[in-house]
Amino acid sequence: MAPELLELALTHRSWAYEHGGVANNERLEFLGDSILGQAVTVMLYTSYPHLDEGDLAKRRASLVSAVALSEVARGIGLGAHLKLGKGEELTGGRDKSSILADTVEAIIGATYIDLGGEAATTLVLHLIAPLLADPDRFGAAMDPKTSLQELAARRGHGVPIYELSDTGPDHSKRFTATVVLGGESIASGEGTSKKQAEMAAALEAWTVLSARRPSTPSA
Repeated sequence: MAPELLELALTHRSWAYEHGGVANNERLEFLGDSILGQAVTVMLYTSYPHLDEGDLAKRRASLVSAVALSEVARGIGLGAHLKLGKGEELTGGRDKSSILADTVEAIIGATYIDLGGEAATTLVLHLIAPLLADPDRFGAAMDPKTSLQELAARRGHGVPIYELSDTGPDHSKRFTATVVLGGESIASGEGTSKKQAEMAAALEAWTVLSARRPSTPSA
């Protein structure tokens, strides 16, 4: 990919604003979102002939969600390469699910512009392959809150509690959700809606809990 196009795909609006309103990655994100949806739709349709329309729609929604795309971004270390403004840098923008997901879409859009549709589709399928290869994680990405609740119940942790906070003006709020299990804060997530923040937090908590060795019940 042309270096200048890749640089544009990595440029968040906060960086562009602080540097005189130069171009940012939002147009590429718009394009990449469409390409991502089409590539995932065709892949699911051809790979899962036994699924009906409703199940296909659920799987597509999960794979193109901000939660899933941010997981993809973290898996390839994308956050380290973002061009962020000082404000976003100070508030942990390099690990914000929404920023990471948008940047993945921008890179898909840039790939389409520079290398064509076939290359962009190949990139999409490569990026989502880790989710498809791990049935547990794929299920968690599809419905992270239910997956976390089921895992917590199996581990004897009780029902997850979501503590919410928000920042910013009414027209541009950002929400943060923290998952609490048995009085312990397990993980946090953020998003542009309460639902998105809770889903991001739930998937992160599921990941943390899955990595822990199950405790041995006391006699």
